[in-house]
Amino acid sequence: MQSSKSVAVLTGSGVSAESVVPTFREAQTGLWARYNPEELATPEAFVRDPRLVWEWYSWRRELVEQAIPNSGHEALAELERRIPSFALITQNVDGLHRRAGSQSVIELHGNIRRSKCSREDVVVEPREGDTDVPPSCPSCGASLRPDVVWFGEALPRDAFAEAFDAARNCDLFLSVGTSGLVQPAASLPFEALHSGVTIIEINPDETPLAQHADYALRGRAGEVLPVLLRAAYGG
Repeated sequence: MQSSKSVAVLTGSGVSAESVVPTFREAQTGLWARYNPEELATPEAFVRDPRLVWEWYSWRRELVEQAIPNSGHEALAELERRIPSFALITQNVDGLHRRAGSQSVIELHGNIRRSKCSREDVVVEPREGDTDVPPSCPSCGASLRPDVVWFGEALPRDAFAEAFDAARNCDLFLSVGTSGLVQPAASLPFEALHSGVTIIEINPDETPLAQHADYALRGRAGEVLPVLLRAAYGG
């Protein structure tokens, strides 16, 4: 880490869990317990019942707004300030990395705090005073939807291309709090491996990446990352 000039980091739900952000399925509580999340997070569900889907995401957005960045988020923001070339690739949609101060963030699965036009596929803000559920696009009048990747949808092409390049061209790759099971994000550390990049995995559990990583550190991001930074840079 001390000698690295270019670092790429892939983060998953384990990082957000330390901020008590419910995972995709953990959000199924209370009024939402009778719904299957896989049946709400699809384009077909939105066409069938846009109000229901919008209200579910509004509920999840409220949970995210209550969360605050943890020491793992903060350590990654500090690492970025020390590295000449840095890319933080995240599968999380809560925006906590940016709130912690990270700048070079690639959001593979979107951001639950943003909305986009369901027709034009551009990020927009609802008109002030719009009481429709879901709100309408100020430009074309189509329904707004959460700016997240749903089941059956491809990742944003530009975001994944940027992540792919970062993985192949860095000299250190960190995989943090991700199971390594969700494709195509799970392929990124292996792209780094094929390019001869040093791999550090930080995860409390065994993953498919562990046997291939140069260093597999068992623990949570908020515990391990601050220790790594202190060891590398002091303080």
